[in-house]
Amino acid sequence: MKSNHATRLTHINLARGFRGGERQTELLIRELANDGIRQRVVVRRNEPLMDRLADVRGLTRIAIGKPFALHARAVRGDFLHAHDGKGAHFAHAAHVLAGCDYLITRRVDNRPGNSWLTRRMYRRARAIAVLSRAIERVMEIYLPGLDMTRIPSASGGFTVDAPVAAVLRAEFGGACVVGHVGALDDGQKGQMDLIAAAKMLYGEDAGWRFVLVGGGRDEAMLREAAGNCPAIHFAGHVDNVGDYLAAFDMFAFPSVHEGLGSALLDAMHAGLPIVASAVDGIPELVAHEVNGLLVPARSPDSLADALRRLRANDSYAQRLAAAAYEKSLAYTAAAMAERYRRLYATLGLRLGQDL
Repeated sequence: MKSNHATRLTHINLARGFRGGERQTELLIRELANDGIRQRVVVRRNEPLMDRLADVRGLTRIAIGKPFALHARAVRGDFLHAHDGKGAHFAHAAHVLAGCDYLITRRVDNRPGNSWLTRRMYRRARAIAVLSRAIERVMEIYLPGLDMTRIPSASGGFTVDAPVAAVLRAEFGGACVVGHVGALDDGQKGQMDLIAAAKMLYGEDAGWRFVLVGGGRDEAMLREAAGNCPAIHFAGHVDNVGDYLAAFDMFAFPSVHEGLGSALLDAMHAGLPIVASAVDGIPELVAHEVNGLLVPARSPDSLADALRRLRANDSYAQRLAAAAYEKSLAYTAAAMAERYRRLYATLGLRLGQDL
């Protein structure tokens, strides 16, 4: 590989809203800052990531608007780490216009676009980081010979305010609370199937409760599907995710497709029994009958059966949860940051520690 003498690392995340990819970007930036590394970050103007990073020591924040490529020369001389699709295109533009080298983290398992520009963008990257073997397989088919490194997501390290969690649990009521955390995007997260399973189970036993944490484009549709079912609660976007996880008895993750699923890592670290779809990168975290239960995607009946099984056998459910917690200990933000630091080093990036 050619040598890169850049000493300044600039992260690029131009996504809208604040989803798993943005949380992972924040976790990495904070861990590197804790190690005394000065960084910059380029974000889309008026998006939450800008404010969430306001307290990070040694971080310069740059907010930009469209057309993004017009700002490429602002990062001249930097090594760029692109964390989302729009960020990857910006990094490629900065490579063309300002000579920047760049790394792309690929978080999703769908096949990238077939345009010559997108293919060139991936070819020109110094390296591609992928979250899972599932994403790696897709990219190997898309562009054979890509230089890829597998670096999984990290658990969020959420804190828990026990009194707040107790209040939430009392508000939810019922005998068994099934939680879900994720953007309300049924095409990816499969929340319509969770709602169907919830109605099925509540019809059998009024003790079931289901709490969906998160917001997104499908919220109105999902609320309409839930109707007036008293078992289903929409919490919206919350910052105290740890308190909600502590108030749940189980965790359901019925995704239709998923690169890896960082919300699963948070549920595992919270010690929750898990039912998840057996798709894409999820089985790399959840092994059926070992640290959770896997079900087919788009199968509300299978989802309901698995939840019934966990509720009916608490000792079995807790055994799976304990195994999930042990596995989650390897997926810390510090471990993720160390993997990226090793990758940066192989690419010739010399990071200063001067805070």
